[in-house]
Amino acid sequence: MTHSQFRPCIDLHDGQVKQIVGGSLHDNSNKGLLTNFVSTLSSAHYAQLYRDHELPGGHVIMLGPGNEHAAIDALRTWPQGLQVGGGITIDNAQLWLERGASKVIVTSWLFPHGEFSADRLKALSELIGKDRLVVDLSCRRHGDGWVVAMDRWQTLTDMRITGEVIRMLSAFCSEFLVHAADVEGLCQGIDELLVETLGKISPIPVTYAGGASGVSDLELVDRLSGGRVDLTIGSALDIFGGKGVAFSECVQWNKTRSSVDLISLDPAENA
Repeated sequence: MTHSQFRPCIDLHDGQVKQIVGGSLHDNSNKGLLTNFVSTLSSAHYAQLYRDHELPGGHVIMLGPGNEHAAIDALRTWPQGLQVGGGITIDNAQLWLERGASKVIVTSWLFPHGEFSADRLKALSELIGKDRLVVDLSCRRHGDGWVVAMDRWQTLTDMRITGEVIRMLSAFCSEFLVHAADVEGLCQGIDELLVETLGKISPIPVTYAGGASGVSDLELVDRLSGGRVDLTIGSALDIFGGKGVAFSECVQWNKTRSSVDLISLDPAENA
């Protein structure tokens, strides 16, 4: 049996590490932007912190222009330890892998004019290999389900999150990243139904982000998803000015659960 893991993040905006209320992001303007935290420390500092504590698979997200140098600094600090997303296309995906990203994360480029392009996904997957590709299915609540949102979560696409869609996409990528944009940055609780649904329908690993307010949310995600969905905690973390979760608690969670998973996989223990 596997257990949900804590996945770290480095969110970049205007070249700085920030924690932002997801629904307040807009194109070409910071008007109305709600920011929970702006770090005085560099992206490289956080990359080194995650490397020191053996937390691979975290994501570096470039929220708009002006973040390339900060993203590159993080990747140089921990080559092959971090994924990168934000403005990824077929034209620059290989470049980011060469810069040290373990995987690239793609969203908006897959949805020209808000409509999903299977041809684009297939072409990108064939170019870099599905093992190096993460599809970002960040979404908003719509009716009785969720619709994938693009362009900093402002534009709804034509894709609803369903089992059929997830299975189709999983043939071309190795992971999904799902920000619940409606609760992102609010620290008022995760979207429990979304986490439970993702745990049931996804045949490949999923990292969920949005609304986590305490280390108990790791336990909740683990239970709701059957250990099949990992959790990113941002604004609530003490390293981002939060009061809900100590970074050390998340590190300890991963160490403890990883040890349990290794024991459960040991044939001698299960003989």
